[in-house]
Amino acid sequence: MPELSIAQYDLVYNMFSFTFATLLAAFIFFILVRSQLAPQYRTAMIMSALVVAVAGYHYFRILESWSAAFTLQDGVYVASGQPFNDAYRYIDWLLTVPLLVAELIYVINPRNRGRLTFTLATAAALMVILGYPGEIATDMGTRALWGFISTLPFLYLVYVLFTGLGGAMQEQTPQGRILIRNARLLLLATWGFYPIVYLLPIFGVSGSAAIVAVQVGYCIADVAAKAGYGLLIYAIASEKSKAAGWKYEAVTTPVPSPMS
Repeated sequence: MPELSIAQYDLVYNMFSFTFATLLAAFIFFILVRSQLAPQYRTAMIMSALVVAVAGYHYFRILESWSAAFTLQDGVYVASGQPFNDAYRYIDWLLTVPLLVAELIYVINPRNRGRLTFTLATAAALMVILGYPGEIATDMGTRALWGFISTLPFLYLVYVLFTGLGGAMQEQTPQGRILIRNARLLLLATWGFYPIVYLLPIFGVSGSAAIVAVQVGYCIADVAAKAGYGLLIYAIASEKSKAAGWKYEAVTTPVPSPMS
């Protein structure tokens, strides 16, 4: 682990804390609003809650690992001798990225939903698995090779999400089409951000600057791709629930009269 200034260490620590808090708040929100949706769209909201719950747990473990990996010495943070376990992040992605694809499919609700979900979830898992050997590689050639290989299932995902759902998109309301378009663009933007962060060491960003940029970059992408994306899924499900004639009525408990 490289030597970090106090500002660099605190920046990464605070980003981990912010991401964990955001994911926890998103989990509570998704659970609370699930009952406001028509029954056929609640599965997508459950998936959103699972995504942020799994990610939140792993960010808590990443935060613990970061704290243990450094110790303050003479005004700078140096390696404590305990390794920083960044594998938590890839385990998180392996579980959550297929769910991100699945929740979009479930809220769009195409006719071949089951087959499409399985195909795209498999491609998403392959994208993560194939990227990990490059993440832990010590030479840039190996990192670039595995980065290129993992890009192939990513390109397939983009192709299907933007061209293979044409029929289902035509069945949406105008507002629904806009929201689904935004959700797909958010996935593209955040998933496209991960490779940029992944390639920073290849571009010559090394040492303390590299580790800070990578960790902060991944935090920003995860907040957008999980909590922000989940909010869009809720908006789509809410719009489709209204279009289907669903009316949510909150259950209220009468307040007893003081005279009763």
